[in-house]
Amino acid sequence: MRILYVEDDARMRALVRRGLTEEGHSVMAVGDAEAALDQAKISSFDVIVLDVMLPDRSGVEVARDLRARGHATPVLMLTARDTQADVVAGLDAGADDYLTKPFAFDVLLARLRALARRAPLQHTGTLTLGDLALDPAAHLVRRAGAAVALTPTEFRLLECLLRRAGRVVTRRALVESLWGFDRDVEANTLDAFIRLLRQKIDRPGQPPLIHTVRGVGYRLGDEASA
Repeated sequence: MRILYVEDDARMRALVRRGLTEEGHSVMAVGDAEAALDQAKISSFDVIVLDVMLPDRSGVEVARDLRARGHATPVLMLTARDTQADVVAGLDAGADDYLTKPFAFDVLLARLRALARRAPLQHTGTLTLGDLALDPAAHLVRRAGAAVALTPTEFRLLECLLRRAGRVVTRRALVESLWGFDRDVEANTLDAFIRLLRQKIDRPGQPPLIHTVRGVGYRLGDEASA
């Protein structure tokens, strides 16, 4: 499953991310509230694992903000505070489950499996731009009615751009969304994936949709940026 893991402790973040990755999950690990909200805006996840104590805003505030924005992704709240008032505050904010620290990794895995089984995602509506359509739930892309076969990384890249259609998405934001904060990615790796995506999306005879904004990043739109 695709997991957004929000934890400000760098050591803990790296350990849990590594463990989840070894279990076969795709993990986006971030260290603060604003990064979490940004990732939730541009990417879809099966579960969000959210620490309560964050440096900029509390996890309770993040959960409340996500629900206010219409995100229905299951949220597992992590905290060292286990009083009844703390649990109630997290659940009232929109969390689906609560796990106190320290926790056994096997217990975390079991909670994640349970959350993923509860219900299909509610934020998987088809994303469209002109004759381009992306269905996150079915993992399908079509351009002018024709199916486009994408690799998982190409699919996530297109989804990130499509969720911000008409706006410039910085190179840093794309790299963090695709590979996370804890990965060193060569500068030309993103360019290579953009090139591959263009070959599949912007076919001859079709108006180009993927545009480079030099020195900044990329933009998905009907016309190139000025």
